[in-house]
Amino acid sequence: MTFKPHGKHLIAGDWVASEQTFLSEPSSGAAHAFSVGTPDLVNQACEAAEEAFWTFGYSSRQTRADFLNAIADEIEARGDAITQIGCEETGLPEARLQGERGRTTGQLRLFASHILSGDYLDRRHDAALPDRAPLPRPDLKMVQRPIGPVAVFGASNFPLAFSTAGGDTAAALAAGCPVVVKGHSAHPGTGEIIAEAIHAAIEKTGVPKGVFSLIQGGKRDVGTTLVQHPLIKAVGFTGSLGGGRALFDLCAQRPEPIPFFGELGSVNPMFILPDALKTRGAQIGTGWAGSLTMGAGQFCTNPGIAVVQKGAEGDAFVSAAAEALKGVQTQCMLTDGIAQAYKDGKSRFDGRNAVEPVLVTDSEGRNASPNLYQTDAGNYLQDHALGEEVFGPLGLVVRVENPDEMETLARGFEGQLTCTLHMDAGDTALGQRLMPILERKAGRILVNGFPTGVEVADSMVHGGPYPASTNFGATSVGTLSIRRFLRPVCYQNLPDALLPADLT
Repeated sequence: MTFKPHGKHLIAGDWVASEQTFLSEPSSGAAHAFSVGTPDLVNQACEAAEEAFWTFGYSSRQTRADFLNAIADEIEARGDAITQIGCEETGLPEARLQGERGRTTGQLRLFASHILSGDYLDRRHDAALPDRAPLPRPDLKMVQRPIGPVAVFGASNFPLAFSTAGGDTAAALAAGCPVVVKGHSAHPGTGEIIAEAIHAAIEKTGVPKGVFSLIQGGKRDVGTTLVQHPLIKAVGFTGSLGGGRALFDLCAQRPEPIPFFGELGSVNPMFILPDALKTRGAQIGTGWAGSLTMGAGQFCTNPGIAVVQKGAEGDAFVSAAAEALKGVQTQCMLTDGIAQAYKDGKSRFDGRNAVEPVLVTDSEGRNASPNLYQTDAGNYLQDHALGEEVFGPLGLVVRVENPDEMETLARGFEGQLTCTLHMDAGDTALGQRLMPILERKAGRILVNGFPTGVEVADSMVHGGPYPASTNFGATSVGTLSIRRFLRPVCYQNLPDALLPADLT
C-alpha cells in the first residue's frame, strides 16, 4: 500500500488546508507539500477540544477504552503504509518502524486495560462519623478526575511512539482529556496517516470529534499560541533542552500557569565498577558501542558517558569500545538539522584541552559516523560543556582514579533519565555506596544492561530530575504517566446522584 499525503491539518474532524505550505525533507522518495499551522487553527482546535471535554471528560471508562483500542486497530490496518512513509521521511529501517508501530498500539491497548481496572483512580473513602467528639467527621470521598484539553508536541526521534498517537496522547485520552497535537515537521506524512487512523476511530466509536486535532508545521508563534492558550491545561513535550525550556517558561508565565511535562535531554552515565571491569571490561566496552550507535545514537536514553577507572583494565575497555565502533557503518540521521547538530556537538570535543580523541570520524550530509573521546573526572567536573547531550553516536569515557573519585563524579552529574551500574558480586559494597546518589540523579537505574530499551509497562519510569525532565515526579512511559493529566477531587457529604460514576 502506497501512501501519498494530502498535506492538510485535522481540526476536530475536518481536514483543513492553509494558504502557506512547506515541503517535507525525506531521506528517500519524493518530498510532499504540507499546510503550515497558524495561531487561528490553534484557537479552533483548542475551542473544539474544550467543547469535547464536556462529553469526553465525563464518559465511561469503557467508552474511552473502546476508543483507544479502535485507534490501535486503525493503526494496524494501515501498517504497511505507515512503514513506507515513515521510512521515507526519517531514514529509519523498516524493522525499527514496525517495532515502533507495535509499541504504539501496545501503549494504546495497555491504557485501555489500565483504565478498565480502575486502579489509577486512587479512590478513597472516609465514612462519616456523626457521633465523634468533640466534632463529627463528614463523609469524604476522593477520586482522580481529568484536567481538560492537553497539548502534545511530537518528537523528532520517535515518529510513532512519542508523537501523534504516542504515549502522551494515549495517556491523556485514557484520562479523559482531549488532545491537540503539534506535529513535528521531520515526519509530517507519518503524523498525517496516524491522524487519519485516530479520525477513523472517532467516527467508528462516536466520541466527540473535537477530542483530537493535528496541526502541522508552523513557526514559533504556533507553539507559543498552543502552550499559552487559556483552554489548554497541560503540555507534553519531548525534544531539546533549549526548546523545551522556552516552552516551560511560557507555561509558567501564563496568567494561569499550567504544568509542562518535558523530556529534554540526558547523557545516561554508565559506571563500570572495578570487579566487572577486571573480569569482562572488554565485553562491556563492545556492548556499549552497540548501544551507543543503535539508531544512529538518536535515543533519549543513549548511554553517552562511561565512567571507568584508570589503568590497564580501563584501557582494555576503551580499546574494545573503539574497535567495535570502527566496524559501525555510517547511518542516516532523522533530519538534516539533527545531522548538523551532531557535527556541532562533536566540534565541542575537538581540540578541547584535556579531552583525548580515541576515535574521530567525519560525518557528511545527513549521515553520521561514531566518535569516541576520553577525559578524567577532574576535567569533566570543571567543564560543564562535557556533560551536555550530543544527540548521536558520540561517546565520552571519563576516567577516575579510584572508587572515591567515582563517587565524587556521580555526585557531580546533573539529572538523568537513566544511570547504569555494571558490576559483579565483588562490587556490591561500592554499588551500595553509589545507590543513594544515583536514586537522586535518575528516574531509572539499571544493573548489567544498557538503557536504550524502554519497556512499556506499569513499573517503567521515563523521567528524572532536571534537565532530564521538567517534572521529577512524572513519567512519560508506563501507566503511571496517566497521572500527569488527572487531579484529585474530594467530595464532602455529596449524595450519590451528584457523584462521578467512578465513585458510585
